[in-house]
Amino acid sequence: MAKKAKGLSKEEISAMKERIKEINSKSDGESAVLAAIAKMPEPYRTMGKKLHSIIRANAPSLVPRTWYGMPAYSKDDQVLCFFRGGDKFKERYMTFGFNDIAKLDDGNMWPIVFAIIKITAKEEERIAALAKRAVG
Repeated sequence: MAKKAKGLSKEEISAMKERIKEINSKSDGESAVLAAIAKMPEPYRTMGKKLHSIIRANAPSLVPRTWYGMPAYSKDDQVLCFFRGGDKFKERYMTFGFNDIAKLDDGNMWPIVFAIIKITAKEEERIAALAKRAVG
């Protein structure tokens, strides 16, 4: 017998509720991103602050906002990149990802989502390069 589908998880329902709030919100995107980062438990909060500063410094044309409760950065009102702490969906790492408007194309296949467990100078350099390249 086939298993019955369970539906959305608590985490997915929470993300959808966050999205509805964002759509109806008139709040400043920068403030919303900083508030979302502040809610993250450690070590994600520290990494989130670092990611935010790297993205803002290397892709200043991107507009900060939240997206399904996650810190995100948009271009022409479309989310280009985002990140979330591992606690969001019970993952063992922070996720840093890009949507289809990011200019990361490299042949027939390229990565668009990265797992982060620590941000050293090496990761900071790679994140900065990806942010710059993604904007185009």
